[in-house]
Amino acid sequence: MPGQLWFPPTADDEQRPALVVFQEIFGVSDYIRRRCEDLAELGYAVLAPEFYWRLPGPQRVDDSADDLLEKGMSLVSQLDWEAAVRDGIAAVEHLTTLPHVGKVGLVGYCLGGGLAYAVAAQTPTPPAVLVSYYGSALPQLVEAGVEVKVPSLHHFGTADAYLSQDQIQKIRDWVTQGHDDVRLKLHEDAGHAFDNPHPLFHHKGASRDAWRQTRKFLLKRLPPA
Repeated sequence: MPGQLWFPPTADDEQRPALVVFQEIFGVSDYIRRRCEDLAELGYAVLAPEFYWRLPGPQRVDDSADDLLEKGMSLVSQLDWEAAVRDGIAAVEHLTTLPHVGKVGLVGYCLGGGLAYAVAAQTPTPPAVLVSYYGSALPQLVEAGVEVKVPSLHHFGTADAYLSQDQIQKIRDWVTQGHDDVRLKLHEDAGHAFDNPHPLFHHKGASRDAWRQTRKFLLKRLPPA
């Protein structure tokens, strides 16, 4: 499985915390790579696995494509979910074997938000932290009773046309039940994929606030060396 790795310089004896970034339905796009760069600038090693690697043809959608959403939906419809979860676990385990890598956290967007949650629930060594942006599979995972017991931050928009507010409330009830260090942030008037800069999705204020909250959450719970 191919993946893209960002690894800030380290001293010979220094361990660096790391993050696995789980892609949207559009693959490891320019947007996802920019977010990986943002996280690397905070001091993390960052790995972005390419979960469409088993599919024929292009494995990402160009951000400027006129039919961006249609192409993304076509790609995700071909994804084997259980294989993707296994791939995610393998990516986490691989990252922990790299020199100078310490604790590992997970960050996911849309498809990747739910995928990261599923991986966090199943990986042999629980991640240090989970950040999920509008995880599209979370309603099904919650319904199935999948539980994650690590510090977690979940972002959703109040104008999400893909996930209803009732579904988001059920997610909130489930992920926060019995867990002190789980946060769910609602962003006013933001739709699904509000962090993606494409005009179809972007909400400038929500994207800014969510990044600020994500940055604070990660730096407190998984501080760079």
